[in-house]
Amino acid sequence: MNWTLATPEILLALAGLLALAGGVMPKKETFFPVSMAVIGAFVLTAVLVLGQGEGTAFAGQYVSDAFSRFAKVLILLGAALGLVLALDFNEKAGIGRFEYAVLMLFATLGMMVMVSANDLMSLYIGLELLSLSLYVIAAFDRDNPRSAEAGLKYFVLGALASGLLLYGASLVYGFAGTTNFDRIADALSGDVPAGVGLIVGLVFVLAGLCFKISAVPFHMWTPDVYEGAPTPVTAFFATAPKVAAIALLMRVLAGPFADVAAQWQQVIWVASVGSMLLGAFAAIGQRNIKRLMAYSSIGHVGYALMGLAVASDSGLRGVLVYMAIYMVTSVGTFAVLVAMRRNGRALEQVDDLAGIGRTDPAMAMWMAVFMFSMAGIPPLAGFFGKLYVFLAAVQGGYWVLAAVGIGTSVVATYYYLRIIKVMYFDAGTAPLDARPAGLTVVMSATGLLTVLFFLFPAPIIAAAQAAVAALLG
Repeated sequence: MNWTLATPEILLALAGLLALAGGVMPKKETFFPVSMAVIGAFVLTAVLVLGQGEGTAFAGQYVSDAFSRFAKVLILLGAALGLVLALDFNEKAGIGRFEYAVLMLFATLGMMVMVSANDLMSLYIGLELLSLSLYVIAAFDRDNPRSAEAGLKYFVLGALASGLLLYGASLVYGFAGTTNFDRIADALSGDVPAGVGLIVGLVFVLAGLCFKISAVPFHMWTPDVYEGAPTPVTAFFATAPKVAAIALLMRVLAGPFADVAAQWQQVIWVASVGSMLLGAFAAIGQRNIKRLMAYSSIGHVGYALMGLAVASDSGLRGVLVYMAIYMVTSVGTFAVLVAMRRNGRALEQVDDLAGIGRTDPAMAMWMAVFMFSMAGIPPLAGFFGKLYVFLAAVQGGYWVLAAVGIGTSVVATYYYLRIIKVMYFDAGTAPLDARPAGLTVVMSATGLLTVLFFLFPAPIIAAAQAAVAALLG
């Protein structure tokens, strides 16, 4: 048993236990020191991930390769930045409790197990560790009815999705005779075509995973949970778990089920088109900026799924590049949303941004950069993310998918530009409260990455290419 391959996960689990022990010590203030310790654990884990070897462990249930390393570094980056966004916000909102950082750590551990899963059982363990942590984090502001409602809705629908996934996994096991990804691939690569039972099982597994990425028609929870949860929690939901779930979907579909691509491509095609259309049109009338970002995230998942539907090397590479860019842009956007405070009260309406182009030019500039990037305006990073998936769709002959993607991008540009119009052209009221230095650093760093990506795209593209090569064997 080559357990040393799982050293990053083991270290993170031990760090979580130490954080739990440290948090209950009789001290007056534990949230900030525990949070900083968890951020340090994320950084150390990322260093270990970069030095991880290749191979499988735990009787083939865990795999370490270039694909898992790429996804894990993104997940750890998203989790660390998400925790930075919460440091000041949670204190002011009266929810500065050390359990928040510990829950984020265990959610991140679940995500890392997910992307290294090489078996339906280890997949489920990682997914449930993530889900259980997210249910609690969504309802973390327990005195706020909206937060409690968000947690309850996510829990009920998440339990349903877990049931669907488990039922699908049991069907796959029943018809393939194994839960191991490599053996499922062997069973499907023979001369005998895959049976109906196995395909039905795959569809149920897909339904459970599509819930986690909030793809249509499993998106129902997203707007309510995004709006009700505390803003740093929403920022976390929109970044690292999205990357992890997309990576897991890629590993499941391009690995054990690669030989039945003709079947699952139809499902992904429908989910992609539905997500792009809903994300573009449902966000137009939103006045709450967190609900708007929820529908925006559904649309972006649709664009990412476009690359997966093509199921080619270039399509899968496009998905990874797209998710890396989307995560950085989302973290920056939510840094702006977390900074939206006036007289100590958190603001959530689009109109609350009115006039900040004059009162806070730096924040308005970065928000404009993020909105232009999400709209896909060149030469910002978001343009290249869409370019890679659209090119893959066209090269693969998926003209309808590419046409829907371009059309919905044009529609979505309207509500991104409306935010910029409100910031620069609407009359504002009092200026926003001074923001902590941590938010300024996150905004500036993600903004610079978004603006300068076109100068240095090679490292990300090369890493994504190596990840896809490892995924496809």
